[in-house]
Amino acid sequence: MSDKQKKRYYWLKLKENFFEEDTIEWLEEQTNGKEYCLIYLKLCLKSLKTDGILARNVGNMLIPYDAETLSKITNSTVDTIKVAMDIFKKIGLIQILDGGEIYINQLNELVGSETEYAKQKRLQRAKTDNVQTLSSGCLENVAQSIELEKELEIRDKSIDILSDSSDDVPTEPPIYKKVIDYLNLKAKTSYRYQTKATQQKIKARLAEGFSEQDFYTVVDKKTQEWLDDADMQKFLRPETLFGTKFESYLNQLNSKPRQQGSYQRQSIREETMPESVTNPTPEAKLSKEEQAALDAQIAAWEASKK
Repeated sequence: MSDKQKKRYYWLKLKENFFEEDTIEWLEEQTNGKEYCLIYLKLCLKSLKTDGILARNVGNMLIPYDAETLSKITNSTVDTIKVAMDIFKKIGLIQILDGGEIYINQLNELVGSETEYAKQKRLQRAKTDNVQTLSSGCLENVAQSIELEKELEIRDKSIDILSDSSDDVPTEPPIYKKVIDYLNLKAKTSYRYQTKATQQKIKARLAEGFSEQDFYTVVDKKTQEWLDDADMQKFLRPETLFGTKFESYLNQLNSKPRQQGSYQRQSIREETMPESVTNPTPEAKLSKEEQAALDAQIAAWEASKK
């Protein structure tokens, strides 16, 4: 399959009653509500290829969008963006992740995608259906074509990482569960792999090209370093380990604990001290005349040295 055929197209799927849902209906009723709805849809479109996360990928870092950047994307004023984002957060349309990235909660339900190859095959089948009545032989050929198409899409890496559609072949158990179960085992924690924020962190790292084994390596290194440190234990959590510093953690050298030396107590030899040490003779005290003579002798010696 050529690179052109592998190219993936994304679109936003809205239910016919989208604007009749309580949340969207309430949003439209607010002052500038229709503009807020338009802003929300523009943000959904902007995050289609990043699985609902609004952030710029700069090197190995995810840089959250600020109000000024969002105003340029949506062609709205900064003040309008600030009010809109506050409302979106309060009514549950978005959430702010630990790294400051904006995550659109319902985007997975609104995304559709297909490869160029799938698009060509769909149009080809539609054309065939319109021209002739399918015989049993044609039906068999179409079924085989559909199976081939699904097999090729399963091999598409972008499906494995970014798509949660029913066309995917599920992994049993999913990578989220395996990674979080391993973290809980090593760090003696009890995190849930179903948490959306946790899954987004893992997805983001997979999208950057890291492997499943890399997650286990990071967990091993950081539990070895932090598990016995009362101040650092609290950072043995998904949002820290699998966040923007993931690559740094992965490439850090293993910190080996210092080996404690084994020392054998040596016997101490006891000796009898001389009588002059244990019972020293008191020093004789000089008389005034003797002290004066000694002082004069020292003064004369010092004068001779000048």
